[in-house]
Amino acid sequence: MGKVPAIFLDRDGTIIEDRGHLRSKDEVHFYPETFLSLRKLQKHFVLFIVTHQPGVSRRLITMNEVETINTFISDTLKENGIIIKEIYVCPHDKSEMCRCIKPLPYFLLQASKKYNIDLKKSYTIGDHPHDVELAHNAGTKGIYVLTGHGTHHIDELPEGTIIANNIEAATDFIIENMI
Repeated sequence: MGKVPAIFLDRDGTIIEDRGHLRSKDEVHFYPETFLSLRKLQKHFVLFIVTHQPGVSRRLITMNEVETINTFISDTLKENGIIIKEIYVCPHDKSEMCRCIKPLPYFLLQASKKYNIDLKKSYTIGDHPHDVELAHNAGTKGIYVLTGHGTHHIDELPEGTIIANNIEAATDFIIENMI
């Protein structure tokens, strides 16, 4: 079987509202356009979530709470016809200089090996400049969304960055530009 393309999604601020360090599934609020967008994308791509949860390292939340939230997100997406192949979590603070923190491509390279992903035909979507840098470092195409923290960091983006208003606009761009 040949390599397959993937979409690597940031979690908070990209597919759900960024409400800080989530402790309960009641705090999870999906953007209204998330479900339809991800259903469209999964017709052509394998879907992953890559999330940075430094609150674990800072002892503001536990890894168990993060896993509970991620399971809820995955289950809710599944109920809406969307399959997330795997959720990758970096629980470290930037100061720890771990190998899995964005923009290092650790998780994308893992996914590439484990699931035979063609990174050159894949996309990374997120609301932080490090999501765009992650795309560059992994050899995927990056799309920066203006939801979540997107509007706060727009001046930090490299020239030529693809910018979309939200996950729906990012999806439309990807579908329109498929090779």
